[in-house]
Amino acid sequence: MLETVGKNEDQYYEILKNLIQKNLGFNSNQYKDSHFKRRIDVRLRATNTKSYKEYVELLQSDRNEYPELMETLTVNVTNFFRNPEVYDIVEKEILPAIIKSKTGGLRSIRIWSAGCSIGVEAYSIAMLLNHLLGKDFTKYNIKITGTDIDKESLLKAQNGIYSDAEMKDVRPLFLKKYFTHEDGKYIISDELKKITQFKKQDLISGPKMTGFDAVFCRNVTIYFQKELQEQLYMNFYDALGKDGFFVMGKTETLIGPSKDKFNSYNSKERIYRK
Repeated sequence: MLETVGKNEDQYYEILKNLIQKNLGFNSNQYKDSHFKRRIDVRLRATNTKSYKEYVELLQSDRNEYPELMETLTVNVTNFFRNPEVYDIVEKEILPAIIKSKTGGLRSIRIWSAGCSIGVEAYSIAMLLNHLLGKDFTKYNIKITGTDIDKESLLKAQNGIYSDAEMKDVRPLFLKKYFTHEDGKYIISDELKKITQFKKQDLISGPKMTGFDAVFCRNVTIYFQKELQEQLYMNFYDALGKDGFFVMGKTETLIGPSKDKFNSYNSKERIYRK
């Protein structure tokens, strides 16, 4: 991390956070200072500014820096079927359990990918559902909702166009069935686009969501303050219907009231059930 200089650096850090909130709608108070400062320091190095004071002055004189800053704050290394061992359980146990629980007339499946980034998690789940249901796919009313705070990531998710880097864990069968390859890019099929939607939502201050069979929020909450993590986990609990599944990142741990509410389904892969 870059060394801070001058007695007013703490003040300029607060000014910087306020500028980011005002111009990007990004509430930095939700995040651990250590994580947030690491991301800010990336831009300090890139712009050759030596302090928060200099960087604040840069933002005030050059608004073109804001999009670069937003991308750095929300950057997330991601690809389809990341952590295949998690998706193995999702394919063999979680999705079949959800499908089995749907009987009668309108068989509705609702899944939430929280902090969805560029949409690869939502589309990975969509592929698995389509694969598992086969000819019965059209008999189900499926909606997979991806939410994030970054407009650029959401736009990429909505467009469904990806590069080689994001495709490395996609099995050949799925590559052939669910993508069109054009000009070095991979375009997701319309069939999967129809069951996915992406929208901007702040996990903390956004409207509460309910009625899901499964919630996926992986490697997102580790950046949040402890109190906010507790709040989020309870929000996810409330968002799930009866027997709903919650899938979190392997480096994350349930804390607060949710720890006693959720039942552990697969502790190794951090999968829980309501």
